[in-house]
Amino acid sequence: MGACVCRMNPDNETMSVSSASASRPVSAGIALGGAARKNRPLCHETIKWRSDVPLTEGQLRSKRDEFWDTAPAFDGRKEIWDALRAATNAAECLDFQMAQAILDGANVSVPNGYLTECYDELGTQYKVPIYCLSYPINIVKEENGRDSPAEYSEPVDGGTEIILKLRISSSMTDVKLPVYSKDTVGQCKKKLQSVEGVDACCQRWFYSGKLLGDKVPIDECSIHQGYVVQVIVNTEHYNHDNSTSIVHMSLAS
Repeated sequence: MGACVCRMNPDNETMSVSSASASRPVSAGIALGGAARKNRPLCHETIKWRSDVPLTEGQLRSKRDEFWDTAPAFDGRKEIWDALRAATNAAECLDFQMAQAILDGANVSVPNGYLTECYDELGTQYKVPIYCLSYPINIVKEENGRDSPAEYSEPVDGGTEIILKLRISSSMTDVKLPVYSKDTVGQCKKKLQSVEGVDACCQRWFYSGKLLGDKVPIDECSIHQGYVVQVIVNTEHYNHDNSTSIVHMSLAS
C-alpha cells in the first residue's frame, strides 16, 4: 500500500486520490507537440467531493450548463470540448467503455486517468471542473424531497393526456407513465417517483441522446409516440460508504 498521490484540480484545490488509482498501468504514450505524453485509461471510479457552498441539484445543473456553454469560447477546439462533454455524460452514467471510446476517437489523452486534466493531439490542455463530473457528497435535498415550487407547480392548462414509455436504468424495466403534454419533465419525475419509488432528484431523463431539462414541458421535448425515454437513476450522492476516492474542494457561488 503506497502513499496517496495529490494533484491540483481545475479549481486549484488539492485532490487526494488513493494509491490504488495511481497504480493503474500506463497505456502507450501519445505524441503531443513533438513529445510523447503518457496516457492512462479512464479511471472507473466516481470522484467524491464536498462543496463548501451547499448546492441543490438544480443549481449544480445550472453551473454545469454554464461551463459547457462557455468553455469553447476559451482555449481549445470546440470539437474537443464537445467530445469531453459527451465522455463526461457517459462516465457519469457509468458507461466507461463508451466514455473511453469517445476519448480515443477524439485523440484525447488523460495522463492522470481523470477528465479533470485532458490533452488533445496538439498538446492543448483542457480542464473539466470537478462539479461537471459527479455530484457533491453534500448536495442539498429539499425537505420532503421537494424542489422549488416554481419548478414543479402544476400548470393551469394540463394539455392532453399522453403515455410516456420510460426505461429505468436501475431495474432495466420499461414503464408506461400517463402524463399531460403541458407537464414539465420535473413534474413527470415526481409522477414516476409516486409510481415506482424512484426519487425524482436521482433521475436524469435522456431522449435521442439529449438530456431533458426539468423545466421543459413534455410537448416541447419532441418525443415521438412509442419511443423510449431513458431514465438514468443516479443514487451515488446518497451512497458514500464504498468510496475509494475523496475530494475536498471549495466551490465559489
